[in-house]
Amino acid sequence: MRKIWLVEDDENIRDLVSYALASAGFETVGFESGEELFKELGARAPHLILLDIMLPGEDGLAVLKMIRQNPLAKKTPVIMLTAKGSEWDRVKGLDLGADDYMVKPFSILELISRVNAVLRRLGDGGVSENLLTYKEISMDVQKHSVSAGEHPVGLTFKEFELLQFLIYNQGIVLSREKIMDQVWGNDFMGESRTVDMHVKNLRQKLGTAGVHIKTVRGIGYKIGD
Repeated sequence: MRKIWLVEDDENIRDLVSYALASAGFETVGFESGEELFKELGARAPHLILLDIMLPGEDGLAVLKMIRQNPLAKKTPVIMLTAKGSEWDRVKGLDLGADDYMVKPFSILELISRVNAVLRRLGDGGVSENLLTYKEISMDVQKHSVSAGEHPVGLTFKEFELLQFLIYNQGIVLSREKIMDQVWGNDFMGESRTVDMHVKNLRQKLGTAGVHIKTVRGIGYKIGD
């Protein structure tokens, strides 16, 4: 199993990304600061590091520079995560040896794809984001197929993306607004009722497996406990 280390001081983001990576088949460890990261790097290195720029103590760019000077981790691929979007920050990170760069807020689905792309590009395999499961629900992203138990389930494009997003974030309560941003996009002008209707249709099509999609009153939805 590929190991990914995430350096992010925001606990909510750290938990969200960690759950998503674990759901995609990665073993994930989260760190709040560069100092915590280097305590672990003294003994072992992961297959990839996700590194936020805005960190307490040494910022992410300084941490990246130290990673590239560390004999154990200097060849470990690094993807920078940051709220900063200026060209200077992107260029500085890439010049210091970052392999990719994502600006917050980012799509979890895109992050998983970027992680796999970097690992493949550097010849380190990559865990396939194409096969997802939750209990009796199975998804093949490449073939765009879903099954519940032994029964195939026909979904629309948005129903498929909605289920994919829920499974990536299993166990996490997702607000209607978060779901709309990630599945429909920031520029979507529809109402939150759109999410409710798609969840209703998705539950019906999944049959008995639809019970795994739970309503969290006043907030949104989640899949799993």
